Amino acid sequence: MSGTRMIEIQNGMAERAIELLALPDDEPCFVLDLGCGSGLSGECLEENGHFWVGVDISKSMLDVAKEREVEGDLVHGDLGDGLPFRPGSFDGAISISALQWLCNADKSYHKPHKRLYKFFSSLFASLSKGGRAVFQFYPENAHQIEMITSQSMKAGFTGGLVVDYPNSTKAKKYFLVLMTSSAHSRMPKALGVDSASSTTVQNEATRDRIRKSRGKSLKSGKEWIQERKERRRRKGLETRPDSKFTGRKRAGRF
Repeated sequence: MSGTRMIEIQNGMAERAIELLALPDDEPCFVLDLGCGSGLSGECLEENGHFWVGVDISKSMLDVAKEREVEGDLVHGDLGDGLPFRPGSFDGAISISALQWLCNADKSYHKPHKRLYKFFSSLFASLSKGGRAVFQFYPENAHQIEMITSQSMKAGFTGGLVVDYPNSTKAKKYFLVLMTSSAHSRMPKALGVDSASSTTVQNEATRDRIRKSRGKSLKSGKEWIQERKERRRRKGLETRPDSKFTGRKRAGRF
């Protein structure tokens, strides 16, 4: 694929992310570009009349952005270490093709769940009340999607997944749309689907369940135990009478 074609694809995804961000019309906003790279998404923000700050782990990509003389301020940092900004600094945030990298353990001490939670928690704090964050990303599998969405809801966000053109191999795109408040906020509709079908997955119920469970072990509930037993049955696995899946405690354990 040529460099020109890649830039066109990047710009198209950035424009779609900005659309999903649902910023006020004709009002300049302050937006955070997460994994900003060479600043292509930031230029789309500029063209839409917004100011931006970009964060990226790659110093060489930030150097390219500086050489291109982008308008936004640039910050060198690892998203998994959390964001360094003051509470309520930004009206919104976008990210193109970067979020999935937080699911990797690139160093021996990296814990993807913890890194995702630290990132989302600091992002939630950095956004103003009612702000949104939109991530275009490439999940490897359903487990990555679950890990990402669960940690974002645990951090306080509402929202969910929007899948554009779900039936197209080339055009299919995943967007995670996160909101700091669910009041008066509706999930946007996906592109390339008819009105009868839905490719928008909302995760507010997951966030509420996580909130209710704080301070308690998710594994202690009777409902959880029954759910695990049923899963094992479907796989043809037996559950021993002294197994934790029966809901009974083993002798000598408290």
